[in-house]
Amino acid sequence: MSRFWSRIVHTLEPYVPGEQPRVANLLKLNTNESPYGPSPRALEAIGAAASDDLRLYPDPSSLALREAIGASFGLSAGEVFVGNGSDEVLAHVFQALLNHERPLLFPDITYAFYPTYARLFGIPYETVALDEGFRVRVEDYRRPCGAIILTNPNAPTGIALPLTAIRRLLEDHPDQPVVIDEAYVDFGAESAAGLIRDHPNLLVVQTFSKSRSLAGLRVGFALGQRGLIEALERVKDSFNSYPLGRPAQAGALAAWQDRDWFEHHTALTVAARDELSVALGGLGFGVLPSRANFLFARHPARAGADLARALRERAILVRHFARPRIADFLRITVGTPAECERLVEALREILARDA
Repeated sequence: MSRFWSRIVHTLEPYVPGEQPRVANLLKLNTNESPYGPSPRALEAIGAAASDDLRLYPDPSSLALREAIGASFGLSAGEVFVGNGSDEVLAHVFQALLNHERPLLFPDITYAFYPTYARLFGIPYETVALDEGFRVRVEDYRRPCGAIILTNPNAPTGIALPLTAIRRLLEDHPDQPVVIDEAYVDFGAESAAGLIRDHPNLLVVQTFSKSRSLAGLRVGFALGQRGLIEALERVKDSFNSYPLGRPAQAGALAAWQDRDWFEHHTALTVAARDELSVALGGLGFGVLPSRANFLFARHPARAGADLARALRERAILVRHFARPRIADFLRITVGTPAECERLVEALREILARDA
């Protein structure tokens, strides 16, 4: 604490990301990173962009990347916004589109950055409880609000809403922005991007960090009708006109265009996820039905914190949230089949030791 802090700094409760320790032989299953390296085409493009041209500013609009993304969804470049990771995109969303007079709605169990952003930007918010099965019920959102934001599939539960539910939510709130955060959508959920043409209040946010293995490059994007995207551009250009450097734009474009790599590696992750879910069930865990690249699981006879600690002693990191309703759950990133096997064997040993 310093006497030079502003009033808002004193009131902040910063988001706490998953730890990134430097430990030998560490199995890192705590931050939902891909276990596979990026597309070779992306790596080649990044290397080529690391040239003498780095002395020049990048394209402030990332036009080539926006055109490529838009074409995949039947949208124009003007209906695509890109930023320095989806977290920056979301920060601009909170500044540009959310009503500061009426509350923002989001689930009580969801991405923990939402309340952090709301406090940072002075946006009132209310949480809406997930049901007993940890699912979003869109009928619970039929109340006065300024906007709604949902992660789909939800994090940390991994449970996805069908498009019919999202369409119903949009129709219930035609005068409020509805933001669907699709960080994990590529692992088996339905994207809401196809609803954009009929719903001017819909904004869809995605990332290159998960299904395209580029968490270290920091590229995210939003899709929506021109009015919403223009609002994001106005905030961006009042904050940082050059959010994506030349290597980031080149790498993201090449990764987006390498559809074969994307489809192959998402299929590998989905298969490993489903196999891991069965293996955890065989150890007595209750596992929520995931459409993400992670599982949310709890053991009926073991505290989540104790299991996370025992795994850490074996150089295996998983994510534990000491929060109401989910304190006994572990969020486990899906690794390679060999990494998943190492996790299962460690859990088997821990459960046998404590039996």
